[in-house]
Order: sequence, then structure tokens, then C-alpha cells
Amino acid sequence: MSEKKILTVNGHEVEFTDERNLLEVIRKAGVEIPTFCYHSELSIYGACRLCLVEVEGTGGRPNMVMASCSTAPAPGMKVRTDTKEIRAMRKVAVELLLANHNTECPTCVRSADCKLQAVARQLGVEQIRYKKLEKLAPIDSSSPSIQRDPNKCVLCGDCVRVCAEVQGIGAIHFANRGSNAKVVPAFGAGLGDVECVNCGQCAAVCPTGALTPKQDRDKVWKALYDPTKTVVVQIAPAVRVAVGEMFGAQPGENYAGKLVAALKLMGFKHVYDTCFSADMTIFEEATEFIERYTKKENLPLFTSCCPAWVKYCETYFPEMLPNVSSCRSPQAMFGSVAKKVLPEQLGCKREDLVVVSIMPCTAKKFEAQLDKFKVDGIPETDIVITTSEIQRMISSLGIKLNELEPEAFDMPLGFSTGAGVIFGTSGGVMEAALRYVVEKVSGETLTNVDFKAVRGMDKVKEATLQTPVGEVNIAVVYGLASAKTLIEKIKKGEAKYDFVEVMACPGGCISGGGQPIGATNAIRARRQAGMYVADKAAQLQKSQDNYLVSKCYEEHLGGGPGSHEAHELLHTTYQNRSQVFDAKIPAMRGTDAKRVSITVTVCAENNAELGEKYVSDISDYVNAKGYVSAVDLDVAFSAMHNECVVVGSQSVGDLACDCAMKKIQAAIDEEVAAIRA
Repeated sequence: MSEKKILTVNGHEVEFTDERNLLEVIRKAGVEIPTFCYHSELSIYGACRLCLVEVEGTGGRPNMVMASCSTAPAPGMKVRTDTKEIRAMRKVAVELLLANHNTECPTCVRSADCKLQAVARQLGVEQIRYKKLEKLAPIDSSSPSIQRDPNKCVLCGDCVRVCAEVQGIGAIHFANRGSNAKVVPAFGAGLGDVECVNCGQCAAVCPTGALTPKQDRDKVWKALYDPTKTVVVQIAPAVRVAVGEMFGAQPGENYAGKLVAALKLMGFKHVYDTCFSADMTIFEEATEFIERYTKKENLPLFTSCCPAWVKYCETYFPEMLPNVSSCRSPQAMFGSVAKKVLPEQLGCKREDLVVVSIMPCTAKKFEAQLDKFKVDGIPETDIVITTSEIQRMISSLGIKLNELEPEAFDMPLGFSTGAGVIFGTSGGVMEAALRYVVEKVSGETLTNVDFKAVRGMDKVKEATLQTPVGEVNIAVVYGLASAKTLIEKIKKGEAKYDFVEVMACPGGCISGGGQPIGATNAIRARRQAGMYVADKAAQLQKSQDNYLVSKCYEEHLGGGPGSHEAHELLHTTYQNRSQVFDAKIPAMRGTDAKRVSITVTVCAENNAELGEKYVSDISDYVNAKGYVSAVDLDVAFSAMHNECVVVGSQSVGDLACDCAMKKIQAAIDEEVAAIRA
């Protein structure tokens, strides 16, 4: 038996095992040290310096003040978490942050759950002794999903690390040094102009209001207050196991019925369940899989329910798009069906029907505004709000959600099976599809509907299923960095799958960017368990048993999956986004009618710094030669190509070669001379 490892925290002995730093051991002892930059699921950064502790010196050495997040625990350590000096240092750090912070707290989206506020209260900060920030930076509202307020950033780096480490993207990063340091997208562009996939995980880990889900509540209020509009709403499956947390419930409690009651009090005409269209998704996607598997074409089939994953694939792996299911997401299917079916049922014009969507996901905001999901310029899903937004709306009316009596969803678009409910968790889409596929290919009623091999919080789950038509290899993955690793194995022939589910967020939609913040794996596991409890509580557990979906097919969608009507309303196409994220350089925009267009193509994955260097060098050269009025300088971000420069119509080629800048200069001279001739 190994010897116990013990250290002392504030005079009390604490046993530790595999904790990776002092901070985790101290928290284990029941002491909560404040911190901004520490996140248990991300790499250790050690920037905020709030988690300082005093470690008693040994062998005559003096006591040392150390950052507990980046100090490994060792047996015999004697640690003090609070001294006069440490408290003073923490207060100074927080005061400096507040001096550089837009402190209009009552109007901030994160006012009720801002960590900066909480730490300031904890440390007793009652005044700011330093000069306040006078000039505010502009707010970045370029993204349809995320709003970025640089004036509230505390430089903790959580957003940078979650984007790079969990999603493998790096759409946002540190720039400059010292007092000029800031967190920005590449080249200072807006979030909506770079390779952000709108997943919202940056907002989920941001401790302040620097990154928040885009707020669309006012659009909903406007529609509800308009007597000419008929406003209906759909509720995504993962919302029901998280919204209650904001009203005192435990994670995983199913608040679907209470939320329906609240929405009707708010004035929504009808309240529907996105799980209805999740069942419909299974009709389409499982049918698509059976057809592909039978023909052995475009395998593996990737699920398409997660818009962040779809955009990621369009941007980084466009060559894999033929393998992505052509099915729309449940939200998009619901919007399409609702705009076709409900005007007649509810006695209103199509243009007067407003479909609101309550989602755990910020990427759904991006999805809803895509042109391909509009008819005559009008979105099929008009407004998307998140779980956190609907909480604020309910609270603003004084409605006590936890005290309401549950009410039922409206029919027919409110009826679903348990298979539709589990869409909200990693593995749920796959399990729902398997319930359909196995029954259809066997021709026998499936009695055991549980496929537990695809459940759980592992980032990657694999299983092999024996069916009457052959062996089916399946994989379930969450986190786009993990998805990237999986795809690269598939492309190299190191892994072979027939069916793959991908979700961007940890654990799936249960911890989407619009859910209550502060989700840990323990909270995710409880939300996930709530999904499966709801599955078992449903009247039916298989999507194919949803008779109201079948009736909808018969009356409105050409009879069944695969029909022309179903294809038009329930399927979509994808685009190659690998080189569509252009950053404009305002200082280099010319005014002449004829100008040279210079595009620096940067492969951010391979060598973004080299691309940035050449942008700077080209800018300096153009300025020095007096070419500003004749030159447009753009930057294009690519996930597929090497760094290169295109001047006018000619490609200068790879930037890595020694003579690249000379070739670029010669090409610029030639093009400018031609337009000025």
C-alpha cells in the first residue's frame, strides 16, 4: 500500500492523491480561493495572480508567495491561503481590473453571475484607488451568435484556451503586450468575420460580460406585443433539464411542463416541442443512413444536427461534406414545417406567423439567419433565444417558474417520443437513429431500445453493432478538436466507421453556449441523466412510433421520408467555407477607380504568424512607395492551403521561399504601373 500524501492548509492536514496543483487540494479542503484564469478542464495559465498562497519555507529558507494554480502539491507542504500581504495583493489586482473595466454593472447581461463582481465582494473591495479607463473600445456585434465587449475583458485567457483546446480553432487570441494586451480575433477583425463557428463556449467560460450570447429578447417582446402577429415557440430538448437551475432547481430536473406554463403566461399563442422535429429528423437521417450503408456510398455518414459542427466541417474539412447528412437540424426542420402547416391551422397569414426558438445553443442563432433557411427573404425560424435569455424574460415578468403547475405542449407539433428528447445529449442522436435503423433492417419490433455503449461523458465513444444487413461501426464524439482527430484518422485509413455523431459542445447540447454558465462534468452528467429519465417517462421511445409525425408526412410531406416534398422542406445543402473569412485592412483601402487587389492567404493552422508578418511587410512597402491610393490589401483565412500572396490576377506563390518578398514587390510594381499607365 502506498504511503499517504499529506500537506497542511491553514493548520489542517489534507490528504491528496492525483490533484494537479495546490489550488485543487485547497478547494478539496473546503477553502474557495478566488481566481479568474483557472478552469479545471483547460490548461493551466497562471495569469490573474488571484490564487496566491504562502508556502512555508524549509531548511531555513523564507516563506514564498506562489500561484496555487501552477504549483504542484508535495507532501509536508505548509500552506496559508490568507495573510495580510496576500489579501492586499488580491485587492490591488481586482482594483486594477475594475479600473480598466466598464462598470455599468446593472445593465450588463452577466450582472447576476459575474465572477468579477463576486470576487470584489469576497475581498471587500469598496473603492477603486486607480484612475478609471476613459476611452471605451467599440463593442463587436458582428457575429449573429456572440457579442464581444472588450471593455469588460479581464485577460484571463479562458476564451482563448477553450477555443484552441476544446474546439481546436483559435478564432480568438491575445494580441500586443503589457498595458496594450487584449484578446481579439485575428487581425482585429470581428468575430463574425473570422473562422468562429458560433458554438459559444467562449461565452460559457468567460467570467465577466466580455463574451455573451447575442441578446434577441427585445425582438421577441416586440412580436408578442404586436396584435397582428401570431407568435409560437419551440423548446429544444436540452433546455428542459437546465432552465430550472436558474430558479433553484437541481441540474437535470425536467422543467418542460413548467416552462410551457410560463410561456403561455407570457403570451405565446402555442408552445411546441423541438423533439417533434427531432423525431422527424430520425425518419429522414436513419433512412438516409440505411440507403448509404446498403449502397456503400459516402460512408461514414456524419450527423448534421449541430450547426457549429456543420460550419466547422464547411470551413476545415469541406472535402468531407458529401459525408454529412443532408438533413436539416431539428430547429430548421421545425421552422420549415411550422411555416407550411400552422398558418392554415391557426388562421393566420404565413407572413404574420412568428416562430421563436428556445435553444441551449448560440450557433442556432447563426443557423436561423442563413439565406438557405429563408423563403422570400423571411426566415423560417424568425427569432432564436437561448436558455439564459428566456430565464431573464420570465424573471422580468415576476413569474416564479418553480411554483407553476406544469402544462402540456400543444398538438400536433408538441408530441414526441423519448428518442427525440435524448437528442440533447452526446450520443442521443446516434441512439435515436439506432432505434430506428435496427428495427427497420430487421423487420422485427425492437423491444430493448437502450444502446448504452453510446452514452456517457467520454469525448469519443465507439461501438460495433451487429445487424441483419451487416456489421455497423459507429462513433460518437464531442468537442471539435476531438472531431478533428477522428476525421484525420478516417482520412488516413486508421479508423473505419459507418455512422458518426458529432456535437461541438462538451457533453452535447446540455452544455451549449446558451445554457446556465458554470457547467462542470458533474453538472453535465446530471443534465444528461435527466434526459434519459425523460426518455423513460415518455409514452413511446422510438421515433418511428410517433404517429403524429407519420400523419404530418401523409398530409403535408408527400407520404413519407424520401418524397420530393420531404426533400424540399427537410433537407439542405452545404458550402465550402475554407476561404471565405476575409479581414479588410482599412488603412490600405484605396480611392482610385482602378486598384491593385492584393490578397494574403493565411493558413491559420500551419503558420498564422508568417502570414501576419507578410501583411505588415506589404503594408510598409505600399506606404513607402506611395501606392496607398492604388492598392487594396486583404487577408483571407484558409484551412486548406499554404500561405501565399495573390497580386492582381497573378499568384506569387508560397511565402516560405526566401525570395518571396522580392517577388511580391516586383508584382506590386508591375500591377500599379499597369493601372497608372
